[in-house]
Amino acid sequence: MPVWEDLVGQDRVQAQLAAAARDADALVTAAGQGAPPPPASKMTHAWLFTGPPGSGRATAARAFAAALQCVSPDRALGGEPGCGFCDGCHTTMAGTHADVEIVRTDLLSIGVKETRDLVRRAQLSPAVGRWQVIVLEDADRLTEGAGNVLLKAVEEPAPRTVWLLCAPSLEDVLPTIRSRCRHLTLTTPSVAAVADVLVRRDGVEPAAAAAAARATQGHIDRARRLATDEAARARRAAVLKLPLRVDDVGGCLKAAQELVDAAAEDAKQVAEEVDTKETEELRAALGAGAGAGGRLPRGTAGVMKELEDRQKRRRTRTQRDSLDLALTDLTGFYRDVLALQLGSAVAIANEDIRPDLDRIARASRPERTLRRIEAVIACRQALDRNVAPLLAVEAMTMALRAG
Repeated sequence: MPVWEDLVGQDRVQAQLAAAARDADALVTAAGQGAPPPPASKMTHAWLFTGPPGSGRATAARAFAAALQCVSPDRALGGEPGCGFCDGCHTTMAGTHADVEIVRTDLLSIGVKETRDLVRRAQLSPAVGRWQVIVLEDADRLTEGAGNVLLKAVEEPAPRTVWLLCAPSLEDVLPTIRSRCRHLTLTTPSVAAVADVLVRRDGVEPAAAAAAARATQGHIDRARRLATDEAARARRAAVLKLPLRVDDVGGCLKAAQELVDAAAEDAKQVAEEVDTKETEELRAALGAGAGAGGRLPRGTAGVMKELEDRQKRRRTRTQRDSLDLALTDLTGFYRDVLALQLGSAVAIANEDIRPDLDRIARASRPERTLRRIEAVIACRQALDRNVAPLLAVEAMTMALRAG
């Protein structure tokens, strides 16, 4: 199965990347034979993948990385790089290739220290592969200092190093960096394309796949989770009941508290599993005594404190992500309400709760629905500015009540 198989609804981007991979293969082959490089190559050292959440930015970057490392013998016979079966493709897609570094963060930002480590690695020659590839899935989370560190590496790249940066939009990346990258824009895949992937690759029943794809409006990962995880469906159903519970101040405050508590519980569940394992591994590495209460060697308290701070930041990020997912579902709810009020021919995303949508649509006017959508957006922006989650969500629920 070619590495492009998971790139859903991005035919134009796939064609551009495949052409670049062919030219990259020709460049390495020519260098190995001492021949001059082919003219007018479509390959370059830095790429920027942008697109809305769920469009497959990271998937495209990983597929391209695999195609760059492809060692299939069919290439000599005119085959396309990115076969999906050779050692280069397989290890890249599995995340174990020695010359492919895939960087994703579960924290709020990527700092200078981590970026300097990446830059040092980028200066190395490939150990076993054809290229040294750095995939930075969250380039939008680079701090300003980290962006400046990265800029130097992108300006003066090593001969066989490729940077693959992913971000939601061009504005999320420093202008000096994006001006030195080849830009590819991904679009939200169609509902039909996402449903087809869920059926074909994940074995989801066609009706369930169509419902999940429609509910998430083409967000591939969310659609897969919704189609395969009963708990995710239950959480979403609870969120979509919120517009029906903001008739009075008490209902607004209670709904806000429950929404924040649910997000905090999600973060806690993730933390309990991951944090405990990380702490035990670090204690063992530091030579602590047996058991959780074993004494740590002198001078290691700072290392443990650094881990605790990292875990705290990760819990904050997880809670924000959970809240953001809920707010995205709320936006979809009011988008459907607005479509009904305006008599739009746009397909309803939340067809399974059509009676609730009709009730809200009849009880208000399009102007009020637009103000409610703006209130949800304002809540997301407040969370981005580190406003206390409960305060931001309470302000939103009160605004939803006022309309």
